[in-house]
Amino acid sequence: MAKRPRRGGGRRRKKGGRRRRFDEGQDSGRDDHIKLNGVVTNVFAGGQFEVETEAGNTVRAQLCGRMRKFRIRVILGDHVTVALSPYDLTHGMIVFRQK
Repeated sequence: MAKRPRRGGGRRRKKGGRRRRFDEGQDSGRDDHIKLNGVVTNVFAGGQFEVETEAGNTVRAQLCGRMRKFRIRVILGDHVTVALSPYDLTHGMIVFRQK
């Protein structure tokens, strides 16, 4: 009996592909962002946070999409890593929460 041709259903994985870890996301590959460590000093409505960096600057930041996706909570007093755009150093994105 002859083999039937495969139908297009189901998802096939690429052979030899490497799975990405959580911390190897797109944020680690961006060279244009400036990453600073800081402490959350104030929490605003709408997922906005005020972070005081180690350099002494105050930055308004929001959670990155990956942290929202995995529902990582950030509260007052947490030590976080903030990625800043070189164009506007007053707005940032929280990309990591230290334990």
